Amino acid sequence: MTPSRGMRAAAIESTGTADVLQIMDVDTPLRIDSEVLVKVVAAGVSPLDVLARAGRLPASVLGRFPAVLGYDFSGFVVEAPYGAHPLQPGDEVYGVAPTPRGLGSYAEYVSVPSTHLARKPTRLSHVEAAAAPLAALAAWGMVIDVGKAHEGQIVLVHAGAGGVGHLAVQFAAHFGAHVIATGSARNASWLRELGAMEVIDYESSRFEDLAVDVDLVIDLVGNAREETSRRSLSVLRHGGLLVTARADEWPTMAEEAAAARVRATGFAVAPDGQTLGMISRLLESGDVHVYVDQVFDLADAARAHAALESGHTRGKVVLKVCDG
Repeated sequence: MTPSRGMRAAAIESTGTADVLQIMDVDTPLRIDSEVLVKVVAAGVSPLDVLARAGRLPASVLGRFPAVLGYDFSGFVVEAPYGAHPLQPGDEVYGVAPTPRGLGSYAEYVSVPSTHLARKPTRLSHVEAAAAPLAALAAWGMVIDVGKAHEGQIVLVHAGAGGVGHLAVQFAAHFGAHVIATGSARNASWLRELGAMEVIDYESSRFEDLAVDVDLVIDLVGNAREETSRRSLSVLRHGGLLVTARADEWPTMAEEAAAARVRATGFAVAPDGQTLGMISRLLESGDVHVYVDQVFDLADAARAHAALESGHTRGKVVLKVCDG
């Protein structure tokens, strides 16, 4: 069934604080070329959404105003590129919306390249599935693709209870690494359930006093917060690797890593339906779980952003767009 030209979305007319997010009617995106039009049931809220809304990403990310935010989503295929395409109307899918377009997933419909999609794991609800794509791809990319985590390694994950962090902990543990996670005391037992062998309470201890000869550091905190990235160099063994999601905060990263006789690299996540399909098998089997901390209605998108910005969420925050 072809949707009407208008749809309901959480969008912004300008960048700013969370309250710039408003519910408004916008044009339904037109499916083009190899894109798949998806009816969105739930949309994940990510730190990238918050940065874009606050004006802390390049203007091209938003494209134009009003800009509909949101990368992650889960829903149903409405229109396929052609009759014999593997994804057909009614199929349940999840994935990552493209950027820049200003037509994100905080809306009733999203049109995305088919290569950004995977079939939704049947054991996951749409709310759970919407929490996974971007965070799971980031965690997989940092831990597996770049970090090559494997049995016998010691892996330190900073912010282990966060959206990316809780999946990074699980991926590293699944592939046999000894995982150390930093987190608050309230999350310690939960992080151990996820697979962390050791948990360092960042509020009461300095991680460099407790972690030694680490093979791989997954840095989801960055250098701007108490020089977490720079301090992490001292816990690595000679030749060890730091992978940071916040390389932009540390312009002297390469030089400092070389001086410490270790390696360091930045990382930026990209949509990848094939990798998401591999991750789906771990989610389907129950070997890896995605944790949803809070669910908000689409109309409460501003509250969802405020919750994420509080820094106290465990796992992911999700918007419920419609029943499904």
